Amino acid sequence: MSLVFFGSPRFAVPSLKSLIEAGEKVEAVVTQTDKPVGRSRRPQAPPVKEFALERGLRVLQPPSMRDEAFLRELEAIRPEFIVVVAYGRILTKRVLAAPSKAPVNLHASLLPRYRGASPIAWAVINGEKETGLTTMLITEGLDEGDILLQERHGIRPDDTADSLALRLSEAGGPLLVKTLSGLRDGSIEPVPQGGGATYAPLLQKEDGRVDWSRRARELYNFVRGMHPWPGAFTHAGGIRIRLLRTRAVPGKGEPGRVMRISDESFEVGTGDGRLEVLELQPEGGRAMSARDFLHGRRLLEGACLG
Repeated sequence: MSLVFFGSPRFAVPSLKSLIEAGEKVEAVVTQTDKPVGRSRRPQAPPVKEFALERGLRVLQPPSMRDEAFLRELEAIRPEFIVVVAYGRILTKRVLAAPSKAPVNLHASLLPRYRGASPIAWAVINGEKETGLTTMLITEGLDEGDILLQERHGIRPDDTADSLALRLSEAGGPLLVKTLSGLRDGSIEPVPQGGGATYAPLLQKEDGRVDWSRRARELYNFVRGMHPWPGAFTHAGGIRIRLLRTRAVPGKGEPGRVMRISDESFEVGTGDGRLEVLELQPEGGRAMSARDFLHGRRLLEGACLG
């Protein structure tokens, strides 16, 4: 039996790869349309499209989930499953009805916690020690479908959203393969989600603004969770800077005030404790150590950030 895979970003590529290597017949790959990027605004293909074309798979890039030509093509395939991994669009009732067996989603959290578009980032921002992966049946509600399988994964103290996403993406493929096998032989029984749902809304660029009144430990988690997108940022001497690597340290100080400068870093007051800045990126510049930044710019103790 065949399947149609829906996915777009780098996170989804290992899942598609695992399905192919497990012998699944991927009849088509549905992905987002190419997007203009950079100053040249040259269209760039989603990572899933690039991988699919390398494997000789048929790629569909419908402008919407209501596009009639796409819907007819999907229904003509008559897939056993549609498998969705970070596709980036809400599927319509007609799309969900296309597979003969089930529409299946891989979600990067332990549902019902962190429903929504940015579960990995919010788990790190909130200082969680553990997260995981869930395969589920897709319904019209936001990540509300019955749970098929779950797998727990720890969050390391130095994880960023990027490093955690990489590990989860590699683990997602085998979990999907196991899920489809279990649905076929009847060994997996869908289980309704319980209560206690939390949400992980899509992050916007402005969400990365650092609020220095928060506790240093919270800001440390915030910087990690905002990497790589949208990036935790503040302003120093009128220059916008992204904070890339920090550390929560003891100490007092007015929130946003530079309290101490050393050869390797600088410490900023917060609502509780200090945030030591170790690595950053000035707007329009390269990522650099705090030491290199301090050598190239005049930042004084007592300066106010933000």
